[in-house]
Amino acid sequence: MTRKKIKTLIVDDSAIVRKILTEELSKFPDIDIVGTAPDPFVARDKILNLKPQVITLDIEMPRMDGLTFLKKLMKYYPLPVIIVSSLTPRGSKLALEAMENGAVEVISKPGGSYSVGDMSDILVEKIRVASTANISRRNAYQTDSDKPEPIRALSETTHKVIALGASTGGTEALKEVLTRMPPNSPGIVVVQHMPSNFTTAFAERLNGLCKLTVMEAKDNDSVTPGKALIAPGNYHMLLRRSGARYYVEVKDGPRIHHQRPSVDILFKSTAKYAGANSVGVILTGMGVDGAEGLLEMKQAGAKTIAQDEKSCVVFGMPKEAIRLGAADKVVPLGHVTQEILRMV
Repeated sequence: MTRKKIKTLIVDDSAIVRKILTEELSKFPDIDIVGTAPDPFVARDKILNLKPQVITLDIEMPRMDGLTFLKKLMKYYPLPVIIVSSLTPRGSKLALEAMENGAVEVISKPGGSYSVGDMSDILVEKIRVASTANISRRNAYQTDSDKPEPIRALSETTHKVIALGASTGGTEALKEVLTRMPPNSPGIVVVQHMPSNFTTAFAERLNGLCKLTVMEAKDNDSVTPGKALIAPGNYHMLLRRSGARYYVEVKDGPRIHHQRPSVDILFKSTAKYAGANSVGVILTGMGVDGAEGLLEMKQAGAKTIAQDEKSCVVFGMPKEAIRLGAADKVVPLGHVTQEILRMV
């Protein structure tokens, strides 16, 4: 059975980028590049005429920047949007702001962290997933009734570890979970599927919003109460233990389930070194990464949580974890932090 073609519109002020993306994506039989646009004004007309299912969007453009266009689009004509951004610090921060305003994914432009061929393989998967994303759910999980319970005394939680994994839709899901965590929470380790450099801006953004200290992980960083470590893009992160001290190992290695960092790598190392002293949480995301690792955590005595379908942007990773019987609890995103605090 042939896959239905996904109607895709490319919006970028660079004629070279438009040409490269059109040529590369047209190689895939299920991708239909219905048009390109050099700026948001042309894009607006083409969206109305061509009715694309997914848009790739540059955010640094003349006449109207991509971020302003995205906000208008999400208000009046919401569509799944993938940000195709430069790897500059400014580009990374704008991409994160775009995701806060409704974009579902981010990828770096060719010549950044990917070759053209690698980038097209990754982008086509993101387009496929974006075409199924529930963008209306991005703000549906904001509630006022889910006030987290106070965490127990710090002395009781020193040797606990919380491991979180997410992909598509995860930047906002993680923000929802981490901003609710109290400042004396157990040490937290996080894998979010993102390109290199974007995780630096992501950690900085969360650090400014959370009561916790949030930072991009470096090799041998200690996992301590009140601190969350984000795996750096393009590197795996593993939990390790030396005596009573937990720390992380940041290393290169093959992609797992097409991902680096991989949630499975983090979860399996957490199962081995923290076991029953840990809580594992799998959030919205494409694919199956993290499901087997969450099962290993559960089998090692950890408490485990999966985000429910209704609150997910993409119900891929949690769905697979639930199918494997890896989740002790399946809860809406707005209840995840409260459930973590109960478990620790």
